[in-house]
Amino acid sequence: MAKSSADDEELRRACEAAIEGTKQKIVMSIRVAKSRGIWGKAGKLGRQMAKPRVLALSTKLKGQRTKAFLRVLKYSNGGVLEPAKLYKLKHLSKVEVIANDPSGCTFTLGFDNLRSQSVAPPQWTMRNIDDRNRLLLCILNICKDVLGRLPKVVGIDVVEMALWAKENTPSVSTQKNLEDGPVAATVTETELKVTVEKELVSQAEEEDMEALLDTYVMGIGEAEAFSERLKRELLALEAANVHAILESEPLIDEVLQGLEAATNCVDDMDEWLGIFNVKLRHMREDIESIETRNNKLEMQSVNNKTLLVELDKLLERLHIPSEVKEKRAELEKLKSTFVRRASEFLRNYFANLVDFMISDKTFFSQRGQLKRPDHADLRYKCRTYARLLQHLKSLDKNCLGPLRKAYCISLNLLLRREAREFANELRASTKASKNPTVWLEASTGSGQNTNAADTSTVSDAYAKMLTIFIPLLVDESSFFAHFMCFEVPALVAPGGHVNGSKPAYDNGDANDDDLGIMDIDENDSKNGKNSAELAALNDSLQDLLDGIQEDFYAVVEWAYKIDPLRCISMHGITERYLSGQKADAAGFVRLLLGDLESRISLQFGRFVDEACHQIERNERNVRQMGVLSYIPRFAILATRMEQYIQGQSRDLVDQAYTKFVSIMFVTLEKISQTDPKYADMFLLENYAAFQNSLYDLANIVPTLAKFYHQASEAYEQASTRHITVIIYSQFERLFQFARRIEDLMYTLAPEEIPFQLGLSKMDLRKMLKSSVSGVDKNIGVMYKKLQKNLTSEELLPSLWDKCKKEFLVKYESFAQLVAKIYPTETIPSVVEMRELLASM
Repeated sequence: MAKSSADDEELRRACEAAIEGTKQKIVMSIRVAKSRGIWGKAGKLGRQMAKPRVLALSTKLKGQRTKAFLRVLKYSNGGVLEPAKLYKLKHLSKVEVIANDPSGCTFTLGFDNLRSQSVAPPQWTMRNIDDRNRLLLCILNICKDVLGRLPKVVGIDVVEMALWAKENTPSVSTQKNLEDGPVAATVTETELKVTVEKELVSQAEEEDMEALLDTYVMGIGEAEAFSERLKRELLALEAANVHAILESEPLIDEVLQGLEAATNCVDDMDEWLGIFNVKLRHMREDIESIETRNNKLEMQSVNNKTLLVELDKLLERLHIPSEVKEKRAELEKLKSTFVRRASEFLRNYFANLVDFMISDKTFFSQRGQLKRPDHADLRYKCRTYARLLQHLKSLDKNCLGPLRKAYCISLNLLLRREAREFANELRASTKASKNPTVWLEASTGSGQNTNAADTSTVSDAYAKMLTIFIPLLVDESSFFAHFMCFEVPALVAPGGHVNGSKPAYDNGDANDDDLGIMDIDENDSKNGKNSAELAALNDSLQDLLDGIQEDFYAVVEWAYKIDPLRCISMHGITERYLSGQKADAAGFVRLLLGDLESRISLQFGRFVDEACHQIERNERNVRQMGVLSYIPRFAILATRMEQYIQGQSRDLVDQAYTKFVSIMFVTLEKISQTDPKYADMFLLENYAAFQNSLYDLANIVPTLAKFYHQASEAYEQASTRHITVIIYSQFERLFQFARRIEDLMYTLAPEEIPFQLGLSKMDLRKMLKSSVSGVDKNIGVMYKKLQKNLTSEELLPSLWDKCKKEFLVKYESFAQLVAKIYPTETIPSVVEMRELLASM
């Protein structure tokens, strides 16, 4: 067996040096590895990294008693042992060997006095089984000799440990010396090697066990007899167990009743504890509230005392004359001095507050961080002097004008800086691919814009700008009106807060925020004083918020450059905020929203005009055949525009549709006139393409439905003209003959017409021979002519069907004339002609 660290004298001396001065004596020291397990998974070896430690068993003699300790020592940075933990063995309650460790070298020591039982105890891992058994035997021996009891042992058989000790410990008997205390046999390393009889089983007990085993004859010579004997003994044991269970049933019932009673008591106690916990929480809240009020009262008391002292000093300096005129003059002088100094103080105070916020970058949006403006602290500090402003107004109303101007100038700097930084970071942090502004240009490919990039983040950014700043501006305007003592009626909308203590933009609902300041014109007839106040308020609001609109305009310009169609979304968003403001609201915020709406409409108008110019540039081409490129592109553009509609932007889009389609149809007609020979074919192809591309949208958009029907009528007219030309090109003599007959029937009787020049029966037969004798060939030529120069092949079947129907109608009219004028003459019947056309 390899030498154990328990026999390392140098290690023992290092441990004794580490506990020098404690009057403790080292019994055993051994190296171990410390790790930490997890509750519920104590047997898992996938624990934290093991740390080297030294376990030392020590004893200390105190009077007639001996105390035993388990010390944990660790290595310092210099490799010197130093104490880390100290456990008293009298609290050792359990020794457990970890079952899931295949080596069996890992165990835990459970102490019943640990403060936190929720923390898993450390696991100790020995180098081998021999070291483990040697340490555990030493612990058990000390517990038995010093404490008179053994801890609970789990995961290892005590008898096996005794056998191991018997095999690995020389039989050396040592005599106890009572003078040295009850553990003289266990306090040295040499004396630790005791026999197993002394440690766990006494000599007398072992002899009794051997005698008992000798007297018990098993009779295992014959297997069958031994098997039968075991069966009988097993049955006897089972019967005895059943009998014992039946006899213990009353005891079990009594135990269960006791457990039930104890459970009820525990439930009652848990309920009481819950009630006490609620009461204690309420008491804590009450105590905190009382402390807060006490602190405020103390602060108020201190402020009042300081104020009284200052007032006493002030009264000592005041000398009011007794005469009436002199007293009044002195008071006027004091009033003027007070107003002047207080106004100067407030002007400096407002400027310093804003300068402090502007100098601190944390108040503004920075790279990678959008900062929502928060003026709660600013308003709280300003509200401190609200009473002073009221006094100043009562003393000299004219002094409020310069103060309002100073407040507006200072806060305007802050608001513009906040809006500028927010808008800059908003644009920088919004990632969106730039969409093309050229949609209907003839020189670009037809599929260029079919996969336009998603730019919803652009309109979302604009909406965020409004969501943050419109409620803020409304709330700032309302606070300014109250703080600066404007006498205006209905200053706050229903549900608002007069003192501005609850900022509207904190609620996240812009529609609930409104100044409620009536327009000047509406209130002129009621109260001239209020009208003057409203005019002054609106002028001050202009000073307060002027310039901030530039940052909103910059966001609109930026969005337009990325995707002009986003003007539709922004228009709807602006209209929603504008409709959220009441119709009688006045002030800069409503004007700002109106200007934004106009600016967005103007930008979108620029896009529409440019697209119309792109359509008109198609006229410059010398000759164009087939479907013009802007027809399918307009369908793509309209689909995209419909996706961007929000709120009240429907009218804006419908106006754009009207302008687009009107220019498209006018341009189409102009281009068709460049080559009259193919004008009808050119028109019918383009009008058909317009209908096909806008079929789905026309079912849901009334404006497009109107133009769809207009294109359908134009298609029918163009196709009818084109088919008529093709029919007459092959059967011109036939239908001219019929037209001459129809013209004469207005003036002559039917029987007289065959005697007219060129309309005799012989002329009829000649015309039929030249036109009808080879009708199948002529019809084939007619089909080829219809197919020639037609670029939209999908239109050919419908056009051919229409051509056959139109031919049959004309031929049937001709057949009726022949039957009436030339009853004796025979021509191909309409049925025969219909069958012939159907077969082709």
